[in-house]
Amino acid sequence: MANKLIAIEPKSFPEYEAAVVSAGGVLAPLSADVEGLVWTDYSKPEQLKAVLAENPQLRWVQLPFAGVDAFADVLSDGLIFTSAKGAYREPVAEHALALSLALMRIIPERVRAKTWGRKFADTLYETRVLIFGGGGITEELLKLLAPFRSDVRVVRKNPAPMAGASAVVAFENLNDELQQADLVILAAALTPETAGLFDATKFSVMKESAYLVSIARGPMVVTSDLIAALEQGQIAGAALDVTDPEPLPDGHPLWDAKNIIITPHSADTKPMVIRLFSERLVENTKAFLGLGEWVGRVDSKSGY
Repeated sequence: MANKLIAIEPKSFPEYEAAVVSAGGVLAPLSADVEGLVWTDYSKPEQLKAVLAENPQLRWVQLPFAGVDAFADVLSDGLIFTSAKGAYREPVAEHALALSLALMRIIPERVRAKTWGRKFADTLYETRVLIFGGGGITEELLKLLAPFRSDVRVVRKNPAPMAGASAVVAFENLNDELQQADLVILAAALTPETAGLFDATKFSVMKESAYLVSIARGPMVVTSDLIAALEQGQIAGAALDVTDPEPLPDGHPLWDAKNIIITPHSADTKPMVIRLFSERLVENTKAFLGLGEWVGRVDSKSGY
């Protein structure tokens, strides 16, 4: 039975416990007999590191979110790590689409308006869209964008074809794609390669009429450079569900930037996360028991 024991740390939820049990797993307090660990707190990577050092018998760790950048110092080749990548794809892609439409219809301006004002709108129909990142969120976005007949291009590390994309190109082509895009959506993992990537140089090559939407990770964008790009009219607007710093403090200059929408990392809310993560636990508990394939397995070298 030892290889069937799974612990949930540091905080358990009834839904997670039910998911593990429904898949055939046996829950137990963390001990030398437990070889599977569901880690539920993204904010405590150092605590997880200590737990792993004290429990060398562990062979599988399930991490709570799609991004695993906080656990960069914890990942190792000796363990199977799985994340929630792809689990929250539908609500996050939905949020990215909502932000895109709101920007292109100048909703930030109109919700504050007290006068009839100007008539202005951009359309997603037959628009050039660039998505940076090629994971599950992008797969879902490609489906959502299909009715708009958009020319959607994807920049990803592995430029393999993706259904619904007119082209998939490698990282080194990013600047060329940015010059032509009307809408840029950030949906990549945060790695040393992508941290701070969207800076003054990247904004300078974008169209003045282009919009930026980020549902990735806050540090992918250099906040001060984004503020400058918005204030100077280098880009037409930005919508962020993630910021750097996060939470964004009251009074931070980004709140007052021109043509900005900021949502408080709410693309997937707690009820959504609990339901969708529970589904991921069922899949990976079965894999842990040899009854299925791992879903969302993390590559420790690439960091996602």
